[in-house]
Amino acid sequence: MHNGNHLPLDRCPHCGIAAPSISNVWSNRFQASRSGELKWWFLYVCASCAGVILAQAESEKDATVSRTWPEHSAAAEELPSRAKDYLNQALASMHAPAGAMMLTASAIDAMLKDKGLKDGSLSKRIDNAAASHLITPEMAAWAHEIRLDANDQRHADENAALPTQADADRVLAFAKALVQFLYVLPARVERGRKA
Repeated sequence: MHNGNHLPLDRCPHCGIAAPSISNVWSNRFQASRSGELKWWFLYVCASCAGVILAQAESEKDATVSRTWPEHSAAAEELPSRAKDYLNQALASMHAPAGAMMLTASAIDAMLKDKGLKDGSLSKRIDNAAASHLITPEMAAWAHEIRLDANDQRHADENAALPTQADADRVLAFAKALVQFLYVLPARVERGRKA
């Protein structure tokens, strides 16, 4: 990604708005005392949410951004395509917490189905995942909380409050933990054993 007056991101990592206007407000270079290496730093602000993004470039000449903080979130490559699509859509809709929660619950359901748990309801799949030691009992309890929260939104339960950004973040945190537990860590172990 090329650095300039505007940071060309598809979505703001804070508010998730598409095609954001993210403008440069500060830049400077610093030299590492031990290695003597020069690093160029840039600070950007999203016009939509006023979220700040820090970027690092390897050289001032080409101004190619090598890293940003916060990083733009994307579903892990190890995920099967259906679960990955649901999770990427959830990440892209974090600005709409109710929608993000329902999409995240769909990603969780798709992960369990990918692991062979296809019978019955999502509730039954979560129980079966715990019974077969695919997930821990604590993860199952958390998954049930997520399922119920998403059901409140899916069924437009009049007694349930609309979710907040913090609610959507909590649901997404579980999904990311499940991705690590079911896909990323096993893939890492397999690569380590092959090496």
